[in-house]
Amino acid sequence: MGYIVFLALLLLITLLGCYWIIESNRQKAIEAEKKRFNQRVKEINNDFKIKLIEFSEAKLIRPKNIGSLHQITSNYFVVQAHNEENLNQLEYISDLFINTVIAEASRLQSEAEHDQLADRLQYFMAQLPRNGIEFNKTFYQETFPSLVETIKFYPSIESIDEHQQSIAPQEIEDLNQQEQLTELT
Repeated sequence: MGYIVFLALLLLITLLGCYWIIESNRQKAIEAEKKRFNQRVKEINNDFKIKLIEFSEAKLIRPKNIGSLHQITSNYFVVQAHNEENLNQLEYISDLFINTVIAEASRLQSEAEHDQLADRLQYFMAQLPRNGIEFNKTFYQETFPSLVETIKFYPSIESIDEHQQSIAPQEIEDLNQQEQLTELT
């Protein structure tokens, strides 16, 4: 009888030890996942801030406006869940803004166009929420993409017509021939 009690006690201690090891490993995995998540958020925020500083050095935005633009990424998780889907959305909106500004800056050909882009960025910043709680899911999924569109420059029909008139007639004929060839193939 004492032998059975001893074996039962030994089995119970072994089971508790195994449970404790498994639970400890699970907690370590959860902590590692949280660290990885937070590190990725930090990297996105840092990359965004570095790009804002570059835009400031290029005189597209004023240095005092870096903080208000940085709120785009730094306030993302104020009212949203910390999950992989939202992290991917944060990365998307960060890239959307940065790539839009870079694309628009690469098209600049004169000081007047540079000033127009700076004005569009000022308008963009004026439309951003003032409170951290206003940076919610609706803002990021609906409002933000349309705000980014305000940064883009869409030339007027008159300027397109002027550009087309500046193309030599031979170039127009060559373009028409190329279009016809692509239609035939």
